[in-house]
Amino acid sequence: MSSSDLVLSAPQGSLYRTLVERVEISGEAVYLIDGDRSVTYSDLLARVDRVAAGLTQRGIGPGDRVAIALHNRTEWIEAFLATARIGAILVTLNVRYRETELLFMLADSGSSMLISEARMGDFDFVALHESIRDQLPDLTSLVYVDPPTGTELDSFEDLAAADPGQSAATAGELDPGSPALILYTSGTTGTPKGAVLTHRSLLASAAGQVERTQVGPEDKAIAALPFNHVGGVTCTLLAMLLGGGQVLLMPAFSPAQAAELLRHHGVTVLTGVPMMMRLMLAELAPGEKLGVRLAIAGGSNVEPALFRAILEAAPQARLMNLYGLSESSGAAVMSGWNDDEETLLTTLGTALEGVEARVVDPDGNVVDAGVDGELQLRGDLIADGYWDRPEATAQTFVDGWLATGDMVVRSPDGHLTLRGRSKEMYIQGGYNVYPAEVENVLVEHPTVAAAAGVGKPDPVRGEVGYYFVISAPGTTAEPDELIDYCRQRLANYKVPVFLEIVDELPTTPAGKIRKADLQERVRD
Repeated sequence: MSSSDLVLSAPQGSLYRTLVERVEISGEAVYLIDGDRSVTYSDLLARVDRVAAGLTQRGIGPGDRVAIALHNRTEWIEAFLATARIGAILVTLNVRYRETELLFMLADSGSSMLISEARMGDFDFVALHESIRDQLPDLTSLVYVDPPTGTELDSFEDLAAADPGQSAATAGELDPGSPALILYTSGTTGTPKGAVLTHRSLLASAAGQVERTQVGPEDKAIAALPFNHVGGVTCTLLAMLLGGGQVLLMPAFSPAQAAELLRHHGVTVLTGVPMMMRLMLAELAPGEKLGVRLAIAGGSNVEPALFRAILEAAPQARLMNLYGLSESSGAAVMSGWNDDEETLLTTLGTALEGVEARVVDPDGNVVDAGVDGELQLRGDLIADGYWDRPEATAQTFVDGWLATGDMVVRSPDGHLTLRGRSKEMYIQGGYNVYPAEVENVLVEHPTVAAAAGVGKPDPVRGEVGYYFVISAPGTTAEPDELIDYCRQRLANYKVPVFLEIVDELPTTPAGKIRKADLQERVRD
């Protein structure tokens, strides 16, 4: 049997059915490396069946919401596929969330069960949950992974000890259009909304990515992005499930740990947002080489300095950009396998197999190639709206099209160049400025590790650019020098008017820069 025969290229059923099909093909292959534990596909299926039975015994059934706040660990994956088996919906939360965020998302989703860590370092989740439980009438069950000994807390292992014959639903009974996840948007610009991702939408995005990247059973990937993010659950877990590859679990992103996994585990696929990649590469020794064959930069096209750094560390690697949103269930646009360097550095790529992409003006009219407009997407990968948000759903999901809010320009051959988010664009002296373009110039400077810009109100020009910069390790970025650097490379209305050196930038749990926080800072 060839490697291509081992890839599930066009899954049509549910997530659980996909796992069953994978076990039928390569059940004894190792899927997960979790610390010193190896989990085969068959091992995972057996545990999923038992956890599904445990959920059923606790009254969880089709349509019920089960929230989960765990690090990237095997139990997260077991809960995900077990809820999928019985038709329940997993509500993905980040372990960094605290009272305000947990209250909002648990109440908004109406979750009846929460699966959580008991502790994280010195933080006591059990005490937090008890303090807010009376404000959550729908929450009837708390289940903990690794609860303290000598307590009566319900444990995840109690769930997994159930008779697997007790599951109330089977894979064949589930409609692929059924909701599988409620994944809250990162909230870079406002209050989070719960995107409803279905079995079909998740698998469609993962299948498109696998087809484009040619992932197979010989591949190994690091789960560097959290599982409450499509970069973790779809672009990593599900893509490797379809490809038959292996996932190395990292509880939380650590550049040093990622470098160790790259060195010692034969990692072939490296996926992360650009900032994560820069931090990982900084951990390598000078001249150290990696065996990575595919490096995937998510969120925006890779900029020249990072491109060169990746190829220096992994000379045989093929680089690809990946663009996707929570609302597209994962990847929707990626670089082509044979895109040249210039195309990689300037475009996001083209729409994946089964995805339609169009560019429209503010009135919804399709614009010609070469004209800026909003990117809209259509296909099986599109989410089923927002949970209990009919108005927001109607604004974003229009006649089957997802309005991304991202401004792009399309080339005649279908390649898409990101201008920036329409909500991040500011108008300086009558000219539209997309911060992403300026940020890409700034990070090319050798003293800059990261940059983020927003529009600051100005009484004369309406708005002006205010940029925050983190100095590269071992260097000190100088504002005047960086402004002059931009002046030599950009139109004068794009050059930052203000530039501030900072130690860190506010980020979402998925590593994206939280622009809303920066906008508040410059307006104060």
